[in-house]
Amino acid sequence: MLSGIWQGVGWDSIIYLAALSGINSELYESARIDGASRLQQMWHVTLPGLQPTIIILLILRMGSLLSVGFEKILLLYSPSTYSVADVISTYVYRMGILNADYSYSAAIGLLNTLVNVTLLLITNRIARKATGHGLF
Repeated sequence: MLSGIWQGVGWDSIIYLAALSGINSELYESARIDGASRLQQMWHVTLPGLQPTIIILLILRMGSLLSVGFEKILLLYSPSTYSVADVISTYVYRMGILNADYSYSAAIGLLNTLVNVTLLLITNRIARKATGHGLF
């Protein structure tokens, strides 16, 4: 879990820095003139400027909530670790490739995809209603 978070930190930092550079510096200047502290500037200028980016990244993360780092788990995967290391992706791999039960494996993979798409659509609808920003 921690390696997945660490893996995404670099890319997310680039996205957030790009969003920060898109915020008009005159907004910070006018907030400073109005007497806003650094915390108030962050709360009233930075966060509203980052809100569309935060919402889009949240929606995209929710669409892949049930997908985990399959490769990381598969590298340490063995019959002795099935009970504690089995996730949907590795179970689909084990049923489809190792046990040659292709139809069952495809059904599980399809169900996983449908749940991910449903979560994406629900999160997008909630975000659109709450903030006016959404993926589509």
